[in-house]
Amino acid sequence: GLADLIRAESIDVVLVAGDIYDRAIPPAAATAVLDSVLTTLRATGAQLVITPGNHDSSIRLAYAAGLLAANGVHLRTDPSRIAEPVLIEDEHGTVGIYGVPYLEPDLAKHSLGVPQARGHTGVLRAAMDQIRADRDQRGLSRSVVLAHAFVAGGARGDSERDISVGGVEVVGADVFSGVDYVALGHLHRPQRIAEGIHYSGSPLAYSFTEADQVKSVTVIDLDAKGLAGVGTHPLERPRGLITLTGTLEALLSETAYEVHAEDYVSARLLDATRPVDAMRRLRERFGHCVHLDWAPLVNNSSDLRSYTQRIVGRSDLAIATDFVQHVRATPASEAETALLSAALSAGRVREAAS
Repeated sequence: GLADLIRAESIDVVLVAGDIYDRAIPPAAATAVLDSVLTTLRATGAQLVITPGNHDSSIRLAYAAGLLAANGVHLRTDPSRIAEPVLIEDEHGTVGIYGVPYLEPDLAKHSLGVPQARGHTGVLRAAMDQIRADRDQRGLSRSVVLAHAFVAGGARGDSERDISVGGVEVVGADVFSGVDYVALGHLHRPQRIAEGIHYSGSPLAYSFTEADQVKSVTVIDLDAKGLAGVGTHPLERPRGLITLTGTLEALLSETAYEVHAEDYVSARLLDATRPVDAMRRLRERFGHCVHLDWAPLVNNSSDLRSYTQRIVGRSDLAIATDFVQHVRATPASEAETALLSAALSAGRVREAAS
């Protein structure tokens, strides 16, 4: 696991550039997991520097920040204190680690004292100006920055929440000039943006479109002159991700699917009629089935008329039964048609009485 890697590589500091949670108000189970993870990682002897991402609530994440800092877990959540580094000592001297929380432009520009700043580029440039000024004032020869942003050159997936404001979201890598290394968060695929600027990516896959990604952590070395090396270490997945396509009965009975019994499964059902209780039945075989689509192999494209054209002169009951057939690819039964007729009649009676 990650803790074993930290010990094996004698890692001094673990950097986490958001997202810590997937929502601003996380469930209790998620906070318990975070507590366990931080405790495990801190027990390796490494210190931790953490910044919030766009999914996180900076205010909530900052709870007990002072107490945690005294125990080697440093939360950097306040834009107004962006130029306060975590100082780490090694055999070559002092390294300044600056945590840049996710900066919502309309809010952060006031905290940073630059009300004229525009968009993500404007506030991040102001933040980096403050960081470079502090670094120079302290006389630090080595500096590292954590930031949560979409930096030009990064390849986006479908798991990252859009952070655009007025269509302006991409930040140029030149904003981060003058520091030894920039540890980026936001994009889930590990990737190099420029020399000394990397996304480590997410440690786990968060959608089935990430099934082909090799998850990893980035390990950097600093010597007396600055960045001495950048390496990646692949992470093992706790279980695989697979999308299975077929009829419900095929997925439940064919032996070829047995190898996926412990994987995270997304099922795409091709049954002509929507199966009853499909998810429950799938989970009897695939205990970690987490997603279900119904995609019947029918052709509904033969009628090219608009919706308005198709309902002209038709009764409410005919429209309702057509909708049933459209949704599940089979016509309404006599009993269902009778129920729909009774419901429509009751609605008309209630409407007339009101």
